[in-house]
Amino acid sequence: MSNVVATNRKARHEFAIEDTYEAGISLTGTEVKSLRGRRCSMQDGYAVIHDGTVLLKGVHISPFQQGASHNVEPLRDRQLLLHRREIRKLATKLQERGYTLVPLSIYFTRGKAKVELGLGKGKTTYDKRRKLRDDDAKRRTDEALKKFSRGQKV
Repeated sequence: MSNVVATNRKARHEFAIEDTYEAGISLTGTEVKSLRGRRCSMQDGYAVIHDGTVLLKGVHISPFQQGASHNVEPLRDRQLLLHRREIRKLATKLQERGYTLVPLSIYFTRGKAKVELGLGKGKTTYDKRRKLRDDDAKRRTDEALKKFSRGQKV
């Protein structure tokens, strides 16, 4: 990915991501300028399929300061650009219980704004705790191995 604007850091903690998709975003000019200035929040963002189109909801793109009358509402629904077969595939997966489309990051590729969508299932509280515990244990063992290889006491 080139030129990442915003990432949804909580998404991989809250959801077990099974598959990712790259989609274009339909934006206005002032929204693109705000994104280039990294004025975006994806914390509560999600995507839904409505009437055969994928909509990005809950993503806040701040109004462009010099935009004045051309600015649009920061939390408006934005259309995502995907191929029809990808939308059909996603629609069948979203019919299953527990699946959600979550935006993982927004970035620019060759001048075009893109969003990386993750198809994921919500994690339970004990899954989240287990993941944090495993990550902590791995970090400690890596640290101990590093010290051991340097000849320091562990």
